[in-house]
Amino acid sequence: MPVPVLTFFNNKGGVGKTSLVYHLAWMLHDLDYQVLACDLDPQANLTSMFIDEERLEVLWPDSGVRKTIYNSLQPLLDGTGDIKQPHLETITQTLFMKELSLIVGDLMLSSAEDELSSQWPECLDRRPRAFRVISALWRILQMAADKQRSEIILVDVGPNLGALNRAALVATDYVVVPLGADLFSLQGLRNLGPTLQNWRGEWKDRHNRNPIAELPIPDGLIQPIGYVVQQHSVRLERPVKAYDKWVNRMPVEYARNLLGNNEGPYARTPAEDKENALATVKHYRSLVPMAQEARKPIFHLTPADGAIGAHAAAARDAHKDFKILAEKIVKRIGI
Repeated sequence: MPVPVLTFFNNKGGVGKTSLVYHLAWMLHDLDYQVLACDLDPQANLTSMFIDEERLEVLWPDSGVRKTIYNSLQPLLDGTGDIKQPHLETITQTLFMKELSLIVGDLMLSSAEDELSSQWPECLDRRPRAFRVISALWRILQMAADKQRSEIILVDVGPNLGALNRAALVATDYVVVPLGADLFSLQGLRNLGPTLQNWRGEWKDRHNRNPIAELPIPDGLIQPIGYVVQQHSVRLERPVKAYDKWVNRMPVEYARNLLGNNEGPYARTPAEDKENALATVKHYRSLVPMAQEARKPIFHLTPADGAIGAHAAAARDAHKDFKILAEKIVKRIGI
């Protein structure tokens, strides 16, 4: 049975999406889930959060085999074969606990965009290669999950609506939408809803045309399970009213654009939106550089890392917030 794929997506950048994936991956591991994270953003920001530059030099050699998602795709893109087993970078391997692993991102992944774009219409003509290409990301994820015995796959993607993200979303069962409290996130919701609906419908039209009986392909559920309001973009000098102006419009816009609910009733604020608002995540501004330096999630910071006094209290608050969010997500996707 395929392992559920949960993708964090918004075509508006700067909403703390990658940080959210990183911290949830760690929290799910702490809750004793076998977690596989995958970096499908060609900027590879999630990879850089998990792995230091010294190790990245080994994974991204100037010559030789790159131990990345791109390496798994390369034979298919080159026309020399199909996908191959991805390298799994073990992030943590603790005795008596399950593993957190990563499929390493790669800046070269952007070169797959043209092939993913050209093969999409070819699926309508039942071209075998088209189905191998479009299903490749999902098959790599499931191959890795089978190797790691994963219980959940978390995917980070870039903030755009191109062919690479379309293939990533076709490989997705569930979607979480990170949001900032601003006009840009609001507009992002308006773009995202119709796009996901179109991709879901277009893949459904293609799904039954698969000419290769033995080729497993994704269902492409692309089911939104909620949004997370992040305060990363909220500056201290901004008035509370300006923040409330935008954040309180999110429940309506999410319901209309992601769920197709044009009649209501709608929640007036994310705090009242029990159905769709998964969490409001604080910025924890003072802890971010400390966590980056220690290369660990903010809720793992200790006095040895400098988390004392108010910082220690904030780290405990972060642990509580992310634990609630992780448990809510696990419940919604049924694992």
